[in-house]
Amino acid sequence: MKLNLGTAALAAGGVLAAGTAACFIGARTLFDRVIPRQDQLRVDISEMADGEKWKKYIELIHKVKEKFLDRPSEHVTIKSRDGLTLHGDLFLTEEPTNPNAKRTVILFHGYTSCGMNDCPTMAEYFMERGYNALIVDQRSHGKSEGKYIGFGILDRFDCLKWIGYVTGRFGADSEIVLYGVSMGATTVLMASGLDEFPANVKAVIADCAFTSPYEVFKHILKRDYHLPPHPIMDINERMCRRKAGYGFKDCSTVDAVKKAPCPMLFIHGKEDLFVPTEMSVRNYESCTGEKRLLLVENAGHAASLYENTELYENTVTEFLDTYLGGN
Repeated sequence: MKLNLGTAALAAGGVLAAGTAACFIGARTLFDRVIPRQDQLRVDISEMADGEKWKKYIELIHKVKEKFLDRPSEHVTIKSRDGLTLHGDLFLTEEPTNPNAKRTVILFHGYTSCGMNDCPTMAEYFMERGYNALIVDQRSHGKSEGKYIGFGILDRFDCLKWIGYVTGRFGADSEIVLYGVSMGATTVLMASGLDEFPANVKAVIADCAFTSPYEVFKHILKRDYHLPPHPIMDINERMCRRKAGYGFKDCSTVDAVKKAPCPMLFIHGKEDLFVPTEMSVRNYESCTGEKRLLLVENAGHAASLYENTELYENTVTEFLDTYLGGN
């Protein structure tokens, strides 16, 4: 039986309408799952490393965190450029005569986490070398206000505010190191590309940064759902711009690091299933200034520090000694 053109057109229109509706539902589901403030971690831990490894990692993390929390701290807040109250915890060096006492590391955590979950291990590393440590909660995380997660694009401006706080607190001659893991690493790299990025930031350390929210969501759609980015990402982009005030392509770490205002250390686990390792490789290759790259064998997402602590810390130490000078 031959289908007449009118019937064919109606059938095609029905399929198109159904497809459009399905794409809209998919985009809305993706938006609702990842952009609004999350009260619970929704990332499968198996994407970060296998369960047995994480049991060992958590033992190490808890041991260091318990020691770190014995240090006196001061709760501090700032206002973001859009009026949010952002929270952090400042740990002052107990060795004010140490040559590094005028240096402060600002540490940024990963997606759906908070500063005191992700950052005490590296904060302790820096404090043992005489640095002050400021651990912050990014917008829409932890104690900080916010309805929508910024994925580095909004947070890069918050990073400048935190740098300004440290500079005001310790003086224009104080030196700052930025450290971030996962989304926090993306934040510090994106901030480095801003024209007003301060000269007293002397080094940036980025552990498993993604290049942009668009690219990491595109990766997840392909890996988990075998779907192309269009049109779901196009619809999702419009939703995010309307509700959260930014688009997924508004900034890219690959573009930001081309300005290379200070030395940068890029770190990534070779077994990262969540953020592809090649994203840090691309960041490294795009960086036009002084740079280092560390790829850690057998390490999943955000696990390089715990998979090979000695290599990780030795690399950071060599990097800081080279560009800031040792104790």
